[in-house]
Amino acid sequence: MIPEPLKKLLAFGSGVGIQIVGPRGSESLRICAAKVRPGSSTVRGGFTIEDFPHQPAGQWGTDYAAFVRKLGMKAASAVVVLPRADVIVRPIALPGVADKDLENAVRFQMDGLHPYNEEDVYSSWTRLPGTSQVLVAVARRETVERYAAPLEEAGIKIGGFTCSAAVVYSALRIFGGKPAAELMAVDQDGPLEFYGESPSRPVFSATFDTELERAAALAAAELRIDPQSTAIPLATLLGAEPAVAFAAAMSSACPMHTLAVNLLPEERRQTGSVLRWVPSVAFATIALLLAAGLAMLPGYQKDRTLRSLQAQIREVQPQADRAAKLDKQVATLQQRIQLLDDMRRHTKADIDVLAELTKLLPPPTWLSGTEITTKQVTISGETNQAEPLLRVLDASPLFESSEVQMQVRTAASELFRIRTNREGAR
Repeated sequence: MIPEPLKKLLAFGSGVGIQIVGPRGSESLRICAAKVRPGSSTVRGGFTIEDFPHQPAGQWGTDYAAFVRKLGMKAASAVVVLPRADVIVRPIALPGVADKDLENAVRFQMDGLHPYNEEDVYSSWTRLPGTSQVLVAVARRETVERYAAPLEEAGIKIGGFTCSAAVVYSALRIFGGKPAAELMAVDQDGPLEFYGESPSRPVFSATFDTELERAAALAAAELRIDPQSTAIPLATLLGAEPAVAFAAAMSSACPMHTLAVNLLPEERRQTGSVLRWVPSVAFATIALLLAAGLAMLPGYQKDRTLRSLQAQIREVQPQADRAAKLDKQVATLQQRIQLLDDMRRHTKADIDVLAELTKLLPPPTWLSGTEITTKQVTISGETNQAEPLLRVLDASPLFESSEVQMQVRTAASELFRIRTNREGAR
């Protein structure tokens, strides 16, 4: 991980981003070239290839080659953003899981993150820096192959396939800064696609097939922020358009600064020339030399004071360690007592809720998540139609006042998130 103070200095490079947009079967390619320098990023050019599946790959491949050659970016590896509807994006919390155990922990939960067979998908994940959250992306193998084949036939050098959430998240932090704690942005150039961040949802990404106001309310509910929050245009947030393609170009220019979410198999990825790393290495060397020089500046008095403080710390450290260990043991016991009390009060009622949901929601409806509190139950999953589930839930003696928090239509079904109140809850 690159230290935050060095990120701005090391943000240096040029890259190409490609966003696949449009209806299935007649998609277009939005191509954007970007230049990144410490503290700033600019669009160098771009164009769109309309209905590329029905155009000769050699023809638009020649146009692309001329475009990058004119900009002196022939060696750049493009980062391709798949359509949001073709990628399942899930942030999952894995507190206390070390990096070496991360892969096993994610794979343990993978079956609950998508409805496909394991051999039918490509998946990728990465930890969000400085958090216990992991961003997981899943796409059907057939989808990746269908998009990769014409791009390779056209001779386009592809560094990876990713999702819009990963490139936008990275673009907002490429210079070491950090966006506001609550953020909601929308890309209206096509289907309404929302991106957001909040304390309860570190990364949120979804498309909505409804009017802007209704979609914004649903997105705010998912983020658990003020329902009256205004969605910022994504192009305004990133300072360029097309916004998603521009964010992908920034990821292509500075891959070390971006989330490592790549759905393209490793054997099909192509990297650019090693010369692209020369500026970054040079800046890193300069930064390290400056840091070393600053570390040698303190005088003798400061060193002597530091040694004295360290000696005193070593004397009291054993007592401090024992006190911290006791505090930890007390906190653990309190948590266990509280857990036993809660389980004794609520176990039977919660089991009744799970049994009722199992009876009420037969196939083809399936759940990917269930949150049970003393007053409410929130379920999320996939079904043919989500709206009828409200009547089914409200007809049960255990639930009332059910409402849809999220409803996203995919090619074969609907993804949903429904919250219902427990009858008689106080």
